[in-house]
Order: sequence, then C-alpha cells, then structure tokens
Amino acid sequence: MKKLLLLTALCLLLSACAPAGPTTLTVMTHDSFAITEDVVTAFETANNVDVVFLQSGDAGTMLNKAILATDAPLADVMFGVDNTFLSRALEADIFDAYESPALSDIPAEFVLDSSFRALPVDYGDVCINYDKKYFAENNLAVPGSFEDLAKPEYNGLLVVENPATSSPGLAFMLATRAHFGDGFLDYWQSLRDNGVIVVDGWETAYYTNFSASSGQGPQPMVVSYSSSPAAEVIFASTPLTESPTTSIVASGMCFRQIEFVGILTNGQNRELAEKFVDFMLSKQFQEDMPLNMFVYPVNQTAQLPDAFTQFAQVAEQPASITYEDIAANRDAWIEAWVEVMK
Repeated sequence: MKKLLLLTALCLLLSACAPAGPTTLTVMTHDSFAITEDVVTAFETANNVDVVFLQSGDAGTMLNKAILATDAPLADVMFGVDNTFLSRALEADIFDAYESPALSDIPAEFVLDSSFRALPVDYGDVCINYDKKYFAENNLAVPGSFEDLAKPEYNGLLVVENPATSSPGLAFMLATRAHFGDGFLDYWQSLRDNGVIVVDGWETAYYTNFSASSGQGPQPMVVSYSSSPAAEVIFASTPLTESPTTSIVASGMCFRQIEFVGILTNGQNRELAEKFVDFMLSKQFQEDMPLNMFVYPVNQTAQLPDAFTQFAQVAEQPASITYEDIAANRDAWIEAWVEVMK
C-alpha cells in the first residue's frame, strides 16, 4: 500500500514538473487577412502559444458575429473592423481597453478611438484606378475631379461597386458624400445618366469589367485601391518595369480605410491577447502586411517594399468624414443611394 501511495505521489510530482503545452490564442479576422507563416511562428515560439485564425466573412459579417457572441466570445482578439464600422463596434462594447506601448510609433491621425479599445493596424486608400494604355490610345485626359467623371467624354467608362454589398463601394460613396454633402445623391444621378456601371463586388469590377486587368473589360476606370497598381506588377505573369494602371489621387477623391484590432471582452487569455496586439503593431508584423494584404503599415518605423514605393500612391488629401458621422448615417445613405441607382 505504501509503495502504491509513493508511486502515485511520484507520478503527480513528475506531472507537475512537466513543461506545460502551448496555450491556444484565437484571433478572429475577415476573410482577406493574410500573413507570412514564419512571422506568426516567431510569435508562437516566443510566447509558447498556438495562434488560430478564425476567418469570419467580410468585416461587417465578422462584426455581427462578434456582437452576437459578446457573452461567450468566439476568439480572444479581433482584427479587421475598419473606420466605416468602428463606431458600431465601440457602441456594442465588444472590446476591452488596452493602450499598447507600441502606439508610440503610430501617428495620432490613425488613433481614432481615444479609449484605446480599438487600435489601428493598417490603412489603405480607395481610389479610382485607370488603364493607362486606354487613355493614351484614345488621347483622353484623365479625370481630375468627381465632377469630371460626369462629363460626356467619360460616358460608360467607370465601373463601381455597390456600397450595400462592397467595402470599396461603400468607401467610394462616402468620399462623394464628403465632397458633395447633401447633394451627393444628385451627383450619383448624374453618374447614372452618364453610364456608370454598378456591380456587386470588387472582384467582378476589377477582373471582369476593368480593361487593364483582363484586357477585355469595357471600362478603363474602376473603384479599387491605391495599392492595386503595385499588385499588377507583383503578380504579372511576365516581369513588368511599370504598372499598366495608376490611381487618381486628386484631393478628396480617395477614401482612407483604417483597420483596427481589439481584445474581445470576456476573452480567456488577456495577457497573451495584449502581446498579440503589441505584435500586430510591431515593425516585424507591419513590414509583412503590404505584400500579403496590400495595405500600408501605420507604424512609422516600418519600411515599405520596393514595389509599393515605385508603383503605389498614397492620397495626400483623402476625403474627410468622421467615423461617428458614418455610424449615424451609413445605413440611411446606402438606402438613399440604392433608391437613386435602382
């Protein structure tokens, strides 16, 4: 009996001394999230953790899931809410506050939430991209303003995404709202009269309608991202020395999307969640994002890849509209737009 008790005690002692296995940290993301495996592995190794990425649809769908699961969150951290949905996330109180020390490397213009529940990770400008060859061959001037797009010479040359079903479509609509104010619907009526094409999503707009991507699309202008010209070079089947496309970055014609990360309330791994937020804001993670998600880092110490510095543009004066204003009016603006464009 004594031997049995001694053996049991020894087994318990050995079990207690054995190294603990890695903890699991779950990170909820939208479907466009991508990061290099080696970068994530470095974080896992340093913190004895397995990181699981839970892709949860587009940003709006992901946010809905997180709000419904507030009491029993599906993850520890959530990344991908942007400034068009930020106020909704904050009002739903799904994030715990965390003022990461890494914020010291991030310009204040990106820190929209003064309570530090949602911290900025990246940004990208939604702009009109155009087919340089088309405009050169047709001796056509590139539009320099929203008003130009409604002129007869650009009839039928622009494809946009539906703001009710597309993030870049919503961003572009918001840019017109910022520019025209209450008259933005009249402007959209003028675009409709001038043959603007509306499709449900970015992939259809860019890969089916846009002439520069497929070489066969009927529209030489598309609502896309200012990083898209760099992607054209990076993913070209044959090496290119210049991009076949570029962006119109005239004052107010682009909308800046900022994406945020937050620690979900009632999560189980607060300490690791804080470390992962720090990691997402670190130079290592920030420098890995551009060629994976084609966004810009908010960390001012991060270096951009050559393709971005050579072929992508940043809007010097993007449209100005607060996330609170967006939150208060987004749905009504979309509904009104749909009525005009149907």
